[in-house]
Amino acid sequence: MKKHLENHSHKRFNILSGEWVLVSPHRTRRPWLGKHEKGSIPKQRSYEPDCYLCPGNQRANGAVNLKYTSTFVFENDFSALQQDSPDFEINDRLLKAAGEKGVCKVICFSPDHSKSLPDMSISAIGEVISVWQSEYLKLGKLSYINYVQIFENKGNIMGCSNSHPHGQIWAQSSIPNEVEKRDINQKKYFNKNRSGLLEDYLKQELNLKERIIFENEDFVILTPFWAVWPFEAMIVPKIPQAHIGLMTQKQKTAFAEAIKILTSCYDKLFNCSFPYSAGINQALANGEENKHWHWEMSFYPPLLRSSTIKKFMVGYEMFAMPQRDFTTEYAAERLRILVNAKKGIDHE
Repeated sequence: MKKHLENHSHKRFNILSGEWVLVSPHRTRRPWLGKHEKGSIPKQRSYEPDCYLCPGNQRANGAVNLKYTSTFVFENDFSALQQDSPDFEINDRLLKAAGEKGVCKVICFSPDHSKSLPDMSISAIGEVISVWQSEYLKLGKLSYINYVQIFENKGNIMGCSNSHPHGQIWAQSSIPNEVEKRDINQKKYFNKNRSGLLEDYLKQELNLKERIIFENEDFVILTPFWAVWPFEAMIVPKIPQAHIGLMTQKQKTAFAEAIKILTSCYDKLFNCSFPYSAGINQALANGEENKHWHWEMSFYPPLLRSSTIKKFMVGYEMFAMPQRDFTTEYAAERLRILVNAKKGIDHE
């Protein structure tokens, strides 16, 4: 089976979304051969007077940031979701629409403009995680909120509008499309097997060791078998939990370590400030136990061969299905080498 996966076109099934991805490993066995651009990580100052996310600076709407010294949260000045959006419904044969309420927040990871997650200490990343936890629990208690999405877009090519390292939280009244797929598939598996889908998948991956990048006592970093993006990765807690609000202090520190190691490896891969979209997939904020859910954090980076050669979703992928040119096992090997490199990762 392994020989076929390494040498022949095939498709792989995403157990969470219920969708397939086409894999074509014969097209490019070593995606970093060929043109090599020398990447570099630009040096930035710790404070930028014209940055609307730096401490004490004025934002675009006239509000002034606190002179914060750790993680800072505020409601997005240009929110995609409105708390006062009216309840309405349009159902005119094939024309359907409905009102959508929500809250959007911005999280500045650090007061230091020059520090993205891989540059921060594990304890500082732990502070970010604490904010994620408190915001998830607080927003999830609002009567009109049914899902809380925590995410980060890093880098200009991922649509990041400000270089000060930050993430976002969107909380909304309906269940987003991708979340609904995960909810349905995990619930179906749990009801049939009385065990979690990701829990059993993780056990299989830990046994095979083919796609594992790193693990500590509480978390595993791996490239999912069905990954679409070239160096896509997932951080999964070993003990099933429905959402991040259930993490202990010890687990939070282990999660922070995993985030630092993965993002540091990304930066070292092509010697650049590695862009990605990352998001935490977790249980619905519906007041139920959601025992079928096993939360995880996924990273979708677009870089393919170097700091400037990117993977695009075009042509066949826009009209048919996702496709990738090298296997997730190969991607895991490249990242695993960086974790195990003698120079290692600076944990603090």
